Amino acid sequence: QVQLVESAGGLVQAGGSLRLSCAASGRTFTGFAVGWFRMTPGKEREFVARISWTTGSADYADSVKGRFTISRDNAKNTVYLQMNSLKPEDTAVYYCAAGLYRAAMTRTRDYQYWGQGTQVTVSS
Repeated sequence: QVQLVESAGGLVQAGGSLRLSCAASGRTFTGFAVGWFRMTPGKEREFVARISWTTGSADYADSVKGRFTISRDNAKNTVYLQMNSLKPEDTAVYYCAAGLYRAAMTRTRDYQYWGQGTQVTVSS
């Protein structure tokens, strides 16, 4: 059974930093991508970043490019999302997800497995 467990989020001031982790278990993730999405009330889940488990290639939403960095530790089966220069508009529930690697991997339907989500709040 595949499990994705996100670390606790938190409350941070604007301009601050926070690192989320996503611990994966239950299968080998070779050939998969792991992505981060976020959701705010009344909006659809939006793509934040994704990384290829095999090659480490990464992609980011324009809104976070240059501020967020996604990385992986294959030995620990863990993916990280380092968030710097946080803005109030980054406030959301953040979800990690894993899916068999296909094309851009920026859509929720590209992912088969999801974590439970973690709240990140950025105060102004």
